[in-house]
Amino acid sequence: MPNYTDVTEFVLVGLTNRQELRVLFFVVFLVVYMITLLGNIGMIILINTSPQLQSPMYFFLSHLSFVDVWLSSNITPKMLENLLSETKTISYVGCLVQCYFFIALAHVEVYILAVMAFDRYMAICNPLLYGSRMSRTVCVRLISVPYVYGFSVSLMCTLWTYGLYFCGNFEINHFYCADPPLIKIACGGVRIKVYTMIVVSAVNVTYSLSVVLVSYTLIVVAVLRMHSADGRKKAFSTCGTHLTAVSIFYGTLVFMYLRRPTEESVEQGKMVAAFYTTVIPMLNPMIYSLRNKDVKEAVTKAIAKACVAR
Repeated sequence: MPNYTDVTEFVLVGLTNRQELRVLFFVVFLVVYMITLLGNIGMIILINTSPQLQSPMYFFLSHLSFVDVWLSSNITPKMLENLLSETKTISYVGCLVQCYFFIALAHVEVYILAVMAFDRYMAICNPLLYGSRMSRTVCVRLISVPYVYGFSVSLMCTLWTYGLYFCGNFEINHFYCADPPLIKIACGGVRIKVYTMIVVSAVNVTYSLSVVLVSYTLIVVAVLRMHSADGRKKAFSTCGTHLTAVSIFYGTLVFMYLRRPTEESVEQGKMVAAFYTTVIPMLNPMIYSLRNKDVKEAVTKAIAKACVAR
């Protein structure tokens, strides 16, 4: 029988042990984190204060920005602390809490992207009924489902993580508490955790991605039937930003979680996770602002109003 040990804290190996790279990574990720906070909080304020952005699409986008802020804040501060610290420890309870919020927020974001795809389908394929079908009440209900489902599923997944047993190796080969590296150092309760992690990830990615693909298939069919070239261009323009965000998000998520945790996959996963938890939350507001005419006009008006106020 394995000699199970009570664990009170873990050691996070981090991205690298080289001192010069740790300082460089600290500066880079600190800048990225600050841009993430400013970009997403700015997007939320802009959407809630600009009259031209009071539509379901931007309502959902404000929630995407909200989730990105908390997703990045759940991981980045501890990573920055450990880059400058020699101990690099995290308590067992802190590790479980980090796991819980990461899984919850990842699920919420997956389904917000699916809801945004459905919203684009309703706007393009049913424009005459869009206002009544996507009322404020309907939007609130649609956005509530990802939050309730994400935090509920995360509780179940975290309980399975709590069921892992450890035999003295408390060194996590990662910069935050993630399931694959925790599974690699566990010596009990591994099988059920591996299978449930893969099944839950596969089911949720498949289901949410199906909503996205079906929505955009119907959108493409509807757009190709349009007689106006300007109408087709506008439809593809509003969908292009969302498709860009979806492609980046799902690509990294599939690479991270739809594989069995091995030494090689964990090492590769660290680089992908750094991109997923820090860079993607920074990119989302940029993607939606730089490629969206309404957002650019709202930003211009907000800047002009601020200058006049001075």
